[in-house]
Amino acid sequence: MNDLQRKDSSMKEQWNESTATAKGLYDPSFEHDNCGIGAVVNIKGIKTHQTVENALKIVENLKHRAGKDADGKTGDGVGILLQISHKFFKKATEPLGIELGGERDYGVGMFFFPQDELKRNQAKRMFEVITEKEGMKFLGWREVPIKPDILGHKALECMPYIMQGFVKKPADVKTGLDFDRKLYVARRVFEQTCENTYVVSLSSRTIVYKGMFLVGQLRTFFTDLHDEDYESAIAIVHSR
Repeated sequence: MNDLQRKDSSMKEQWNESTATAKGLYDPSFEHDNCGIGAVVNIKGIKTHQTVENALKIVENLKHRAGKDADGKTGDGVGILLQISHKFFKKATEPLGIELGGERDYGVGMFFFPQDELKRNQAKRMFEVITEKEGMKFLGWREVPIKPDILGHKALECMPYIMQGFVKKPADVKTGLDFDRKLYVARRVFEQTCENTYVVSLSSRTIVYKGMFLVGQLRTFFTDLHDEDYESAIAIVHSR
């Protein structure tokens, strides 16, 4: 083996974090090239927590397709898209005095607000006003339970204040796409008005949990994700 081959072999060992083994034309040493994605679907449309659990296991095995900083403690981005679990959110919002109504009668927004309290309150109020102007009723806010102590220094330094907002479906608006279109309009107006807040998702059907994590940190950062009452029939994960 010449020096060039030794160097190439060394680089493969350094970069290859996959647990897969070479087979035929497949070589796991090339598995660091692009982002990683995965999906779990219950073909009968039955919502279970096992779907969430299986998707988290997928993303936790995508270390070879996830970027991280030089000290290896801050990820480039990991996330999961799930159906809104009425069972879970009804339980989570009852202590807050938020009455959601029936399944699909409300939308859930995931917001990354500024850590500064004044700016955060201004942004929250702005969204509430826009929601009302778009003919919908804002139901309330929920602070998303998180565990920031697991994060790397860089991620912790720029971590937003994470909250969920709940919007009631108007009685004269059909469930599904018609309601989601109204939520989309409210989201776009808010985004163009308030530049210091990022709307991760706003829908009556799906929700996104994400952040600058290592692949194993998604589950542990958001405690919602390991609650047995969080059920979904679909789950899509992504690591960048």
